[in-house]
Amino acid sequence: MRIGVLTAGGDCPGLNAVIRSVVHRAIAEHGDEVIGFEDGFKGLLDGRFRKLDLDAVSGILARGGTILGSARLERARLREACENAKDFSREHGIDVLIPIGGEGTLTAARMLSDAGLPVVGVPKTIDNDISSTDRTFGFDTAVGVATEAIDRLKTTAESHQRVMVVEVMGRHAGWIALESGMAGGAHGICLPERPFDPADLVKMVEERFARGKKFAVICVAEGAHPAEGSMNYQKGAIDQFGHERFAGIGTALAHELERRLGKEARPVILGHVQRGGTPTAYDRVLATRFGWHAVEAAHRGEFGMMTALRGTSIEMVPLADAITELKRVPEDRMDEAESVF
Repeated sequence: MRIGVLTAGGDCPGLNAVIRSVVHRAIAEHGDEVIGFEDGFKGLLDGRFRKLDLDAVSGILARGGTILGSARLERARLREACENAKDFSREHGIDVLIPIGGEGTLTAARMLSDAGLPVVGVPKTIDNDISSTDRTFGFDTAVGVATEAIDRLKTTAESHQRVMVVEVMGRHAGWIALESGMAGGAHGICLPERPFDPADLVKMVEERFARGKKFAVICVAEGAHPAEGSMNYQKGAIDQFGHERFAGIGTALAHELERRLGKEARPVILGHVQRGGTPTAYDRVLATRFGWHAVEAAHRGEFGMMTALRGTSIEMVPLADAITELKRVPEDRMDEAESVF
């Protein structure tokens, strides 16, 4: 069997671990040949790929990012890919494509599968918002980075009697903000799932200062937004890939709190720091297991499916299930977080 692999969308800790696992399982166990398409679906369309043997993936388990490169695909080019889906197998000599990516990548994978290309998907998103799997690799690393940032910011906030607003990733689902906020002991958490009122945060900070705790740290997901009419905040535009551009809620909220409190408030935007660097042991193991099971599914002919973590087991689920809806933070998890403020 000749297997094609690509990574698409945003980079994520653990991508290289999946690539390595696919190559090791395919070559060592099945005697397959593996090729890697460069820069995601663009490489598939342009015919840019390289052979992946055991030497090519040596030493990449703990490496962040992706050795294959990644890029987003414009909708026009995605339609082009679907129109030529059946030709890719013949042109590149591949028996199956294993795309590794998030919601957008898995949507493209489903479209290519429906158009006749054998596909086995591997889910990837640090936001942990793919509904068909309990966890995605990269999430644990991102939560660890954000938690360490909150821990460090507490000491400087206390030293200078400041309010620190820490903005973490989470476009439409607030899992990173929820778990890092809880783990770091943030004094407020703002999620996309529940609009917040700045007045509640002001009250919380004033009560802390009245008790002699003259600092506060608030963790806010990038997709969080204020309740209608509670403060001035404009939503961002839509980019060429159909994604909303977020307007910087961390900075806007810090300015609003400073204005209302009359106390110094500073925004800290973690941004792509959460994406880069060494993946945690958990993410390396999960990514490795996903790669292993993707190869096995390919050999069983289970196309149009993706790997998923269910409890402690890896199962295969239809790609269609992965893109039906996002996995968002439920009300009971938000209530749990609020109870420890």
